[in-house]
Amino acid sequence: MKLLVTGATGQLGALVVEALLKKVPAADIAVSVRDPKKAEHLHGLGVDVRYGDFHDYASLVKAFAGIDRLLIISSGDLHNRVEQHRAAVRAAQEAKVGFIAYTSAPNAANSVFPIAEDHRETEQIIQKTGIPYSFLRNNWYLENEMGTFQAVLNGAPWTIASGEGKVGWAWRRDYAEAAATVLAGDGHDNTIYELSGKPITQAELASIFAEAMNREVQVVHVSDEEYGKMLSESGVPEAVVPGLVAMQRGIREGGLDVESEDFGKLLGRPVTPLREAIRQLLA
Repeated sequence: MKLLVTGATGQLGALVVEALLKKVPAADIAVSVRDPKKAEHLHGLGVDVRYGDFHDYASLVKAFAGIDRLLIISSGDLHNRVEQHRAAVRAAQEAKVGFIAYTSAPNAANSVFPIAEDHRETEQIIQKTGIPYSFLRNNWYLENEMGTFQAVLNGAPWTIASGEGKVGWAWRRDYAEAAATVLAGDGHDNTIYELSGKPITQAELASIFAEAMNREVQVVHVSDEEYGKMLSESGVPEAVVPGLVAMQRGIREGGLDVESEDFGKLLGRPVTPLREAIRQLLA
């Protein structure tokens, strides 16, 4: 059984491969990467390193040849993501891949959260192939808040525009372990997993952060306009600001408030407590 992970030198992909190496022999693992030189350490461990670029269809067909089970980690290219995913799925068909796992978004089929549409379309593309699939609907990585963590540690207030909206934060390592479990395991054909920690508000996360770091944290609620202005003044590129403001609005409107027991079931244990994960991230 040959397993392949796309984007294996990325933040999530690298952790998925790390988790897979604890589950199956290295010889059973392949990765597709845009720059094989960045994956030389994996080659040294016995992993099959292949060149694959979402913009190069032929490279994907070659990379997926002989692969039984494929994990497509969603692209970070927000402008071309759906077309990149379409190419990867089509290449998987041509290469006769037997199973596709895909890292999607919370409640992707029905969500109006800003990033959900691309994932919803990708899920539909995969379903239309008839290839057995598993959609890993990842909620929010705790690491997404690292900018806030660092700002607060430097004396800034915890500034939010998300109001009382809740988020199912979890450590990226937990998402990676869940993905590795699905890719390497049986019984996951045509499944959808809502992978979410316990939904909490930003203020509640700030309280957990304060306890983990043993310091006081001031939470400041602002409007969308004030939040956008703050981002601009802190040096965030103007082209990025509207998207980040939209994320806060989406959280405020419940786009990431998804409760599910799927995460713990896949992990076979509780999700890592946020307090512990924060300490690990900032150690």
